[in-house]
Amino acid sequence: MPQSQLFAPVTIPTRSGEGLKLRNRVVLPPMCQYSVEKRDGVPTAWHLAHLGSMAHGGYSLVITEATAVVAAGRISDRDTGLWNEEQVEAWKPITQYIRSQGAVPGVQLAHAGAKASTYGWLKDLADAGKVGSIGDEEGGWETFTSSPSELYGLKPATQMSTAQIKDSVQDWAQGAKRADAAGFDLVQIHAAHGYLVHQFLSPLSNKRTDEYGGSFENRTRYLREIIEAVAAVWPENKALGIRFSGEDWVEEGWVIADTIQLAKELYGFGVRHFDLSSAGIGKFYGPSGPGYQVPLAQAVKEALPEDAFVTAVGVITEPAQAGQIVGTGQADGVCIGRAALGDPQWPNRAAQALGAEMAAPAQYWRGHW
Repeated sequence: MPQSQLFAPVTIPTRSGEGLKLRNRVVLPPMCQYSVEKRDGVPTAWHLAHLGSMAHGGYSLVITEATAVVAAGRISDRDTGLWNEEQVEAWKPITQYIRSQGAVPGVQLAHAGAKASTYGWLKDLADAGKVGSIGDEEGGWETFTSSPSELYGLKPATQMSTAQIKDSVQDWAQGAKRADAAGFDLVQIHAAHGYLVHQFLSPLSNKRTDEYGGSFENRTRYLREIIEAVAAVWPENKALGIRFSGEDWVEEGWVIADTIQLAKELYGFGVRHFDLSSAGIGKFYGPSGPGYQVPLAQAVKEALPEDAFVTAVGVITEPAQAGQIVGTGQADGVCIGRAALGDPQWPNRAAQALGAEMAAPAQYWRGHW
């Protein structure tokens, strides 16, 4: 398979059978921007400019930053949300612009759980000593989790009751309904990086003794209930996806065999986009280097039916590298994240390097390299 396969169109199956068509295999993954200055979860002109630049940079699927389904689920107080109608209305021009540039707008629905109510990771905040949990005097809020843990190095979180878990499942469903109204064509459930869903999945962080803890079936129950609730309200002609931490990289933690088993189950619920990242529970003890997470994507891809769209992420920075990942069948697509921050035109530059057609807007014709 030639390297230019990276720029071959692909369709993510939907339950309607129509499918979600992508112009290439280069995806913009969620990246927190910490730019909601009013702290109300409403996306701003920054989000329009940031995500819009990626759309006319040639990405096929543009996925928003982690967007909270409830205010208490925000990683930081500067995160975007989808828990009210004002946020829906603010997202509409953003999704419309992304679509006008030939890309597909997607949203990552999220809940940070015990890792909520933090300052975020902007350099200017860190330089000012604002790291970790937001102090109560600055508007910090109570956080919730599967079971309390010191793994996160943050203020203690409250264990969710069964009733709170049931309510939370419906919060995800309501977030999906609002995502539809806002114009998104794909929702990605954030089950990675040590946030709330992952806090239930991993035996490192889930020490519950009820029906949501202990066995694999119990630890995965919350996520299965979320997927069922979201699928019940998400239009059948739109795509459903998930982001996993394929490995905790910690002994006795969540491992790739667990991810594969759960991915197969969620495929049965209609999930067709699987994005493979890793870690997030406690300190990182895993591998590093270019493409270090690609084997996780490959393992999931090989275990699922051929129509699943599996993407790899993690230090994928060079066109030839991305082309090889797709061309050799290790993944169906690649997520270009941090490299995109330095060059929003990364897909168009890669297309030129690999001899494929670029998707740059007409206004940029003199910038063709």
